Amino acid sequence: MPANKNALIRYKTIDNCLRNKYRRWTIDNLVDACSNALYDMEGISKGVSLRTVQADLQIMRSDKLGYNAPIEVYDGKYYRYADPDYSIFDMPLSENDYEIMKEAVEMLKQLEDFDHFSEMADVVGRLQDKLSISRSNRKPIIHFDSMPNLKGLELLNPLYNYIANKQTLRIMYQSFNAKEANEYILYPYLLKEYRNRWFLFCSVKKDLVLYNFALDRIVSIEPVDEPFRENPKFNSEKFFDDVIGVSKNIDNKPRTIKFWASPEQSKYIMTKPLHHSQELIRQNEDGSCIFKISVVINFELYSVLMSYGPGVRVIYPRNAVSYMRDKTKEMAELYEQHTHFVEDNN
Repeated sequence: MPANKNALIRYKTIDNCLRNKYRRWTIDNLVDACSNALYDMEGISKGVSLRTVQADLQIMRSDKLGYNAPIEVYDGKYYRYADPDYSIFDMPLSENDYEIMKEAVEMLKQLEDFDHFSEMADVVGRLQDKLSISRSNRKPIIHFDSMPNLKGLELLNPLYNYIANKQTLRIMYQSFNAKEANEYILYPYLLKEYRNRWFLFCSVKKDLVLYNFALDRIVSIEPVDEPFRENPKFNSEKFFDDVIGVSKNIDNKPRTIKFWASPEQSKYIMTKPLHHSQELIRQNEDGSCIFKISVVINFELYSVLMSYGPGVRVIYPRNAVSYMRDKTKEMAELYEQHTHFVEDNN
């Protein structure tokens, strides 16, 4: 058992003793109390030494852990708090502690869509109360992207439980291009979030082909009494290592993508890589750079590359170059076609 946990048990025990106004505590009494507490909580039977408790008292008196406890000795041998209302667990939060806890609470709140984490709701609520008491309210300094009204979020909890219980499902799903919903019998494996949109990764019963279904396009879900099957090719821990986004077939292999970036965009891309595989191939005299990444070529990759506008140009492989050239040409033609329309409506 980690020594720091045992120390916390001792500090709490000593704190409880020193707050007890109806008993006088010698150092031997404190040693016995700490030994009993460690035996009751951790099953440690070897006891606590006198030197250990003396060191604990010294640490509690100091600012090493921020306690600065007003421990005093009276009548030559008894210990107590000079302030009878003091407790090491009632000490005010430091500014640094407050900031850390504030942002930790904000991060925990991002899990509120999952019933599985509902047991944390009370803890988070009490933390928020504690923080509001400790400090006056202030504007948030961290903001998380969220779309609370996004369709499909109500499916997160049932799907989570179905996956955890390895439950075969019947799903009615209507893609953007379909006129009506289609039925699938499938085995759910994983929930994946990308850009505030949730996806279910699963295999279809008839051939174990891996699909990803956007939750906002799922019309209905119900469990079916059919044996659950794993997909031996799907490794949820490694599947996304070589992909940007969620579009990937189970047999897709990564390709080396080389691209040029302008001097301005190079600075940004070096500090925030497009992918963890990113490498700098060459830095040119004008500050522009040549980078490469190793990823599956998909729609999300192209979207990321196009988001840099003229600051990024793909130079390899040839099919990626052709795709980017064709799409940017279509964009230019689209703007040219509608120039007069915009001018007429000024």
